[in-house]
Amino acid sequence: MVRMFLPRIAFLGFLGLAASAHAATLDGLAVNVTNTSEPVLCAEKDNVAINFASPEVRNFRIEAAHPAYIGNLRQDRWQPDWTACEDISAETSERGPPPKKITFYESVDMWLTGFSFANFWRPSDVTMRIGDKVERNLHMVQLWVRRNERVEEVLVLYPADGYWRIRPLPPAHLGWSAYGSSFLVGPVEMDKRPVVNLKDVAFEPKTMTFTLTFANGGKATVSIKDLTDERFTLDVNFDQPIKDQPFAALRSMYVTEFNADVARIAAREEKAPSWREEPIMNFKGAKATDVWMGRLVPSRHNTSAPDMMFNRFRAGPGSSH
Repeated sequence: MVRMFLPRIAFLGFLGLAASAHAATLDGLAVNVTNTSEPVLCAEKDNVAINFASPEVRNFRIEAAHPAYIGNLRQDRWQPDWTACEDISAETSERGPPPKKITFYESVDMWLTGFSFANFWRPSDVTMRIGDKVERNLHMVQLWVRRNERVEEVLVLYPADGYWRIRPLPPAHLGWSAYGSSFLVGPVEMDKRPVVNLKDVAFEPKTMTFTLTFANGGKATVSIKDLTDERFTLDVNFDQPIKDQPFAALRSMYVTEFNADVARIAAREEKAPSWREEPIMNFKGAKATDVWMGRLVPSRHNTSAPDMMFNRFRAGPGSSH
């Protein structure tokens, strides 16, 4: 499914180069990791689906980190690739009036902007709250931060279907970096594609925490714990375990090794002495405490997009740090 994006804003870069994602946590619960990915030819379809399920998990970590090759990257690519896309195109995805934009929170160092699209694939009746301010019918929410006199967009949430994207602050030599894989937090359901049905999203600027109320009951908090030019880390807490369906999922795209937002997966399986690594489309599932999904070689699609890590699964509430 095609996502709608606004034109990027480029800035002069002077942040340090990034390190790779953290190593294995060596503890925590092992969760069921399944792969429901399907092969496609169109690079603008989310065909990769890695699902995380456990009847016990109430806390875990999601991390985005620059790919291992970021220091050697001299040319970035982020333009859409409509090759072999028979049922979608740039024309069909951009059809309709311009989106309505609002800024519903602003401070010196952070602000939130929201957009309503006339042709979003799914209606949005989710309530967005910051203090006493309430907004409805937003299809996309962007979080912007000011760091070292630079302004960066670092997080996107689509309230209508529960999709998120995050990225670290950009490396100095590029000055900008791309979004790549999306993820879902909460009870994952199917409605033409995997979704999380939200009723309400509240944001607390002081703690940089989103509070999610799910349509069928239950809540979660998603807190920003680490945002640097190396990684972006979220801490997720559920008020109760999510049973009988995934509690999170990664969505991405893979056409070929050189045309993918995610191409490889590595899992640290329960009590295993080493990581298991393989092409993501070959992955048959695992019971794992740590899962990394990313790329080892540059792709022609969203070349600078981050790798993703899911780990530090816990049965009790609290910080995963």
